Amino acid sequence: MKKTPGRKLSLAMVLCLSFTMMLSGCGGNNSNNAASTDSPAATAAPAADNNKETTSTTEPAAAGSPLELAMKGEYKGTKVTMFGPFVDADQVKFESSIKEFEEKTGIDIQYEGSKEFEATINIRVDGGNAPDIADFPQPGLLASIAKTGKVVDLTGVLDQEKLKGNYNQSWLDMSTMDGKDGKIMAGIWNRSNVKSLVWYPKKQFEDAGYTIPQTWDELMALTEQIAKDGDPAWAIGIESGAATGWPATDWVENIMLRTTSPENYDKWVSGELPFTSPEVKNAVEVMSKIWLNEDYVYGGTKSIVTTAFGDAPKPMFDNPPKAWFNLIGNFITSFFPETAKVDEDYDWFYLPPIDEQYGKPVLVAGDIYAMFNDRPEVRAVMEFFTTGESIKSWVQSGGVIAPMNDAPLDWYQSDSDRRMAQLVQDASTLRFDGSDLMPGKVGAGTFWKGMTDYVSGTATLDQALEQIQSGWNN
Repeated sequence: MKKTPGRKLSLAMVLCLSFTMMLSGCGGNNSNNAASTDSPAATAAPAADNNKETTSTTEPAAAGSPLELAMKGEYKGTKVTMFGPFVDADQVKFESSIKEFEEKTGIDIQYEGSKEFEATINIRVDGGNAPDIADFPQPGLLASIAKTGKVVDLTGVLDQEKLKGNYNQSWLDMSTMDGKDGKIMAGIWNRSNVKSLVWYPKKQFEDAGYTIPQTWDELMALTEQIAKDGDPAWAIGIESGAATGWPATDWVENIMLRTTSPENYDKWVSGELPFTSPEVKNAVEVMSKIWLNEDYVYGGTKSIVTTAFGDAPKPMFDNPPKAWFNLIGNFITSFFPETAKVDEDYDWFYLPPIDEQYGKPVLVAGDIYAMFNDRPEVRAVMEFFTTGESIKSWVQSGGVIAPMNDAPLDWYQSDSDRRMAQLVQDASTLRFDGSDLMPGKVGAGTFWKGMTDYVSGTATLDQALEQIQSGWNN
C-alpha cells in the first residue's frame, strides 16, 4: 500500500493515546505484564521447550509494557518469527500493516506464509520448531494444539483489563481454550470478517419500492412478495470443488444463533449437542423454508448444489435483477462485477433476528494469533497485534474488519465497511464459524456432505443429520 505522509508520527501518537487514555492502566506495577529491562539477556533467551507445558514467565516490573518499551527502542535488532496462511496479495497487505511498527521499534518480524499452513504447523510444533507467533484462520486447529501444552497462556502476558476495554467480550471468550492443565488464553484476534450479511442490488431494490426487513417475519414476507412480483428472491450456490457444501453450514450456524442460546451453540460446536437434536433440526427446517421452495431460489432447489458460491450472486447484477438476495461473508465482494460500486450498485443488510430473546447475534470468522516462544520482543509484537493500529492499512484497503474497539470507523473507506464494523462492535453475541471450530472430519467433512446430500434430495433431513453426526461418533 502507498505510504501516506506523516504515518510514523501517527503511529506513535495513536499508540500513546490508545494506551494512556482509551485502554489505560499501562503502568510499571503489573509484574505479570512487564518485561525485564535486561534486554541483551532477555532477548537472547532460548525458545520455550515445546515438549513441556508452556507458561508465561514472571519477570521484574519494568518502566512500561513490552509494547511501550519496544516503542522506545529497547528491542531494536531483535527478530520475531511468524508463520501463517497469508500468501500473495494477503501477504503483501499483512507486511504493509507491520512495516511502520518494524521501522519504529527496530524489531524484524520475519513472516513466512504457506498455503499448506494447516498441515505444516503441526509438524513444526511437534518437531520443536514452532515459530514465535502463528496465525490460525481456523481456531479449531489452535485448540487441538493448545491441549498439548505447547501454546503460551496469554493470561499473564497481556493486560487483561486492557483487552476487556478493547474487545467485545465474545472475542475474549473465543480465545479461551483448554490447555494441558486447564483453561488458557490461547491467542488474540487480529483480523475478522462477517458472515451475517445479506447482499442485495441497492439501486434496483430501492427503485422497486422494497424496504430492508428488520425481523425474520418481514424477511419471509418480502421473499414472498418478490416471488409474487415474478422473481426468486434468493441467489444460492454451494458448489466449491472438494469443499462443496460449506455455504450451507454458514446458513445453519446463523440460524442456530437466532433460534437457540449461545450456550447451546457452543455445545453444538463442541459435539455435546448432537446434530440430531431438536435444536439443530429446527435450524435446518427454518433454512429449508427458503431453500426447498422452488419459487424462492434462482434456478430452483437443485441448482443450489451445482452453482458455484462465487457465481451465485451474478443474477443480482442483471438489469433488471433476476435474483435479489445472497447470504454470505463480506469476502464475496471480490466476486462481484468489477464495475459494480459499493453503496451504489450493491449493499448489505443484517440477517434479521428470529427469536428476539437471543438479541442481535453476529457470525464471524477471522484470524487468531498464538504465541509459542516467550521473549520480551515477542510479547511486544503480540501486544501490538491487540491494537487497531496493527491492522490500520489493511482496514483502509478494504475487505477486512478490525475486531478491536480502538479502530475508528473513519479508517474504513466505504459506508458499507463502516456499518459492518459497527455491527461487530454492537453485537449482543459474537460466535465464530461453527464448522471451522469442529474437528475437520465433521466441520469440513460430514457437515459439508450431509447438507449437500439433503439439498440435492439424495437424503432426507433425518438421514442427513445422522450422517453428519457420524463424523463425531467415528
